[in-house]
Amino acid sequence: MVRRSFTKTITLLGCVLIAFSVTAVGQDTVKIGILHSLSGTMAISETSLRDVVLMAVEEINNAGGVLGKQIEPVVVDPASNWPLFAEKAKELIAEEEVAVTFGCWTSVSRKSCLPVFEEYNALLFYPVQYEGEEQSLNVFYTAATPNQQLVPAAEYMINEMGAKKFYLLGTDYVFPRTANKVLKAYLKSVGVPDANIIEEYTPFHHQDYQTIVGKIKSFAASGNACVLSTINGDSNVPFYKEFANQGLTADDCPIMAFSVAEDELRAMDVPPLVGHLAAWNYFQSIDTKDNKKFIRAFRKYCKANNLPGGSDRVTDDPIEAAYFGVYVWKAAVEKAGSFDVDKVRKAVYGLEFDAPGGKKRMHDSNQHTLKPVYIGEIRKNGQFRIIYESDGLVSPDSYSTYLHPDGNIPAPTGGPKK
Repeated sequence: MVRRSFTKTITLLGCVLIAFSVTAVGQDTVKIGILHSLSGTMAISETSLRDVVLMAVEEINNAGGVLGKQIEPVVVDPASNWPLFAEKAKELIAEEEVAVTFGCWTSVSRKSCLPVFEEYNALLFYPVQYEGEEQSLNVFYTAATPNQQLVPAAEYMINEMGAKKFYLLGTDYVFPRTANKVLKAYLKSVGVPDANIIEEYTPFHHQDYQTIVGKIKSFAASGNACVLSTINGDSNVPFYKEFANQGLTADDCPIMAFSVAEDELRAMDVPPLVGHLAAWNYFQSIDTKDNKKFIRAFRKYCKANNLPGGSDRVTDDPIEAAYFGVYVWKAAVEKAGSFDVDKVRKAVYGLEFDAPGGKKRMHDSNQHTLKPVYIGEIRKNGQFRIIYESDGLVSPDSYSTYLHPDGNIPAPTGGPKK
């Protein structure tokens, strides 16, 4: 088991590589892929992940690189076009010959390109909370599984907010639909009747929420109701706007969001949203020295590179997960002494590290990450006040116990060719 802080790792590597900086080895490069939508409906969320991965690359290169090599990022834009993710992944792996790829947001984009990563036995670091029900040896999942986000959030709504009725509203694709299967299974396990659960979906980039919010208003009229929202992308903007336009507040019917973080709030009129909730494994408001340093570094990087928002940029959960994913890969490469995918994979297992939001650990076998769970309440300044924190790190379930109560789960897919 390896344990190291990012700062200590960078400092040590910089010292070791001084002797080699004037040699040809120090000038060699290793390519990595960045596979995030920079246009289309998901650009509101994914562009920042591209930015923070490039920041991590710059930091690592300035400290000497990885195994004596400078990292050369190759950025592609799959443009919120799910089949295009597969094409771009193949381009990165087969043509650019990248050592690793960092990317995807939606589960449909991940599932689109997963067969490519498995065919070539290539490696993807995936930085966004998701529905679980997957375990590929070609993916490291650095964000939450359902038992690290969905279930704790529903428990909180019942135990702390007194919720008895649940409106499950999501974008129509694999993450919301599977997430809601988990949520419904959990809600039924604690005695919530079917009549108190409504499930509804809208397409990507849906803009007109007037009718749906009207139904939510009627649903919540008798009290004790909440929305569990798996809306993704820019549809969040008109949904929250319509919620406020119809006079609904967090006191009337709180929204617990699973895909709205600080970055999305930058595009919204925040004051009417005060009091609504979100469940994540990191918030910018975590009050530690390391996190404040990370926030300053990200803002400085964005300003120096003339990125939109500049020094006003915010951090959030997927941004942190994308950032530390690069460092996990770097630490595993150094531990393995190789860029070989199979050797790097083995080196990741059990890796402990200090991320901006605190200590985390890669699972010993199931490709996921042990993380804390937080629930935050939206404040007027677009930040979250943390109102719940788990007792330490929560171990990830790649397959939900609520969907697999017998404990029988599929074997991992992908990995080295037989």
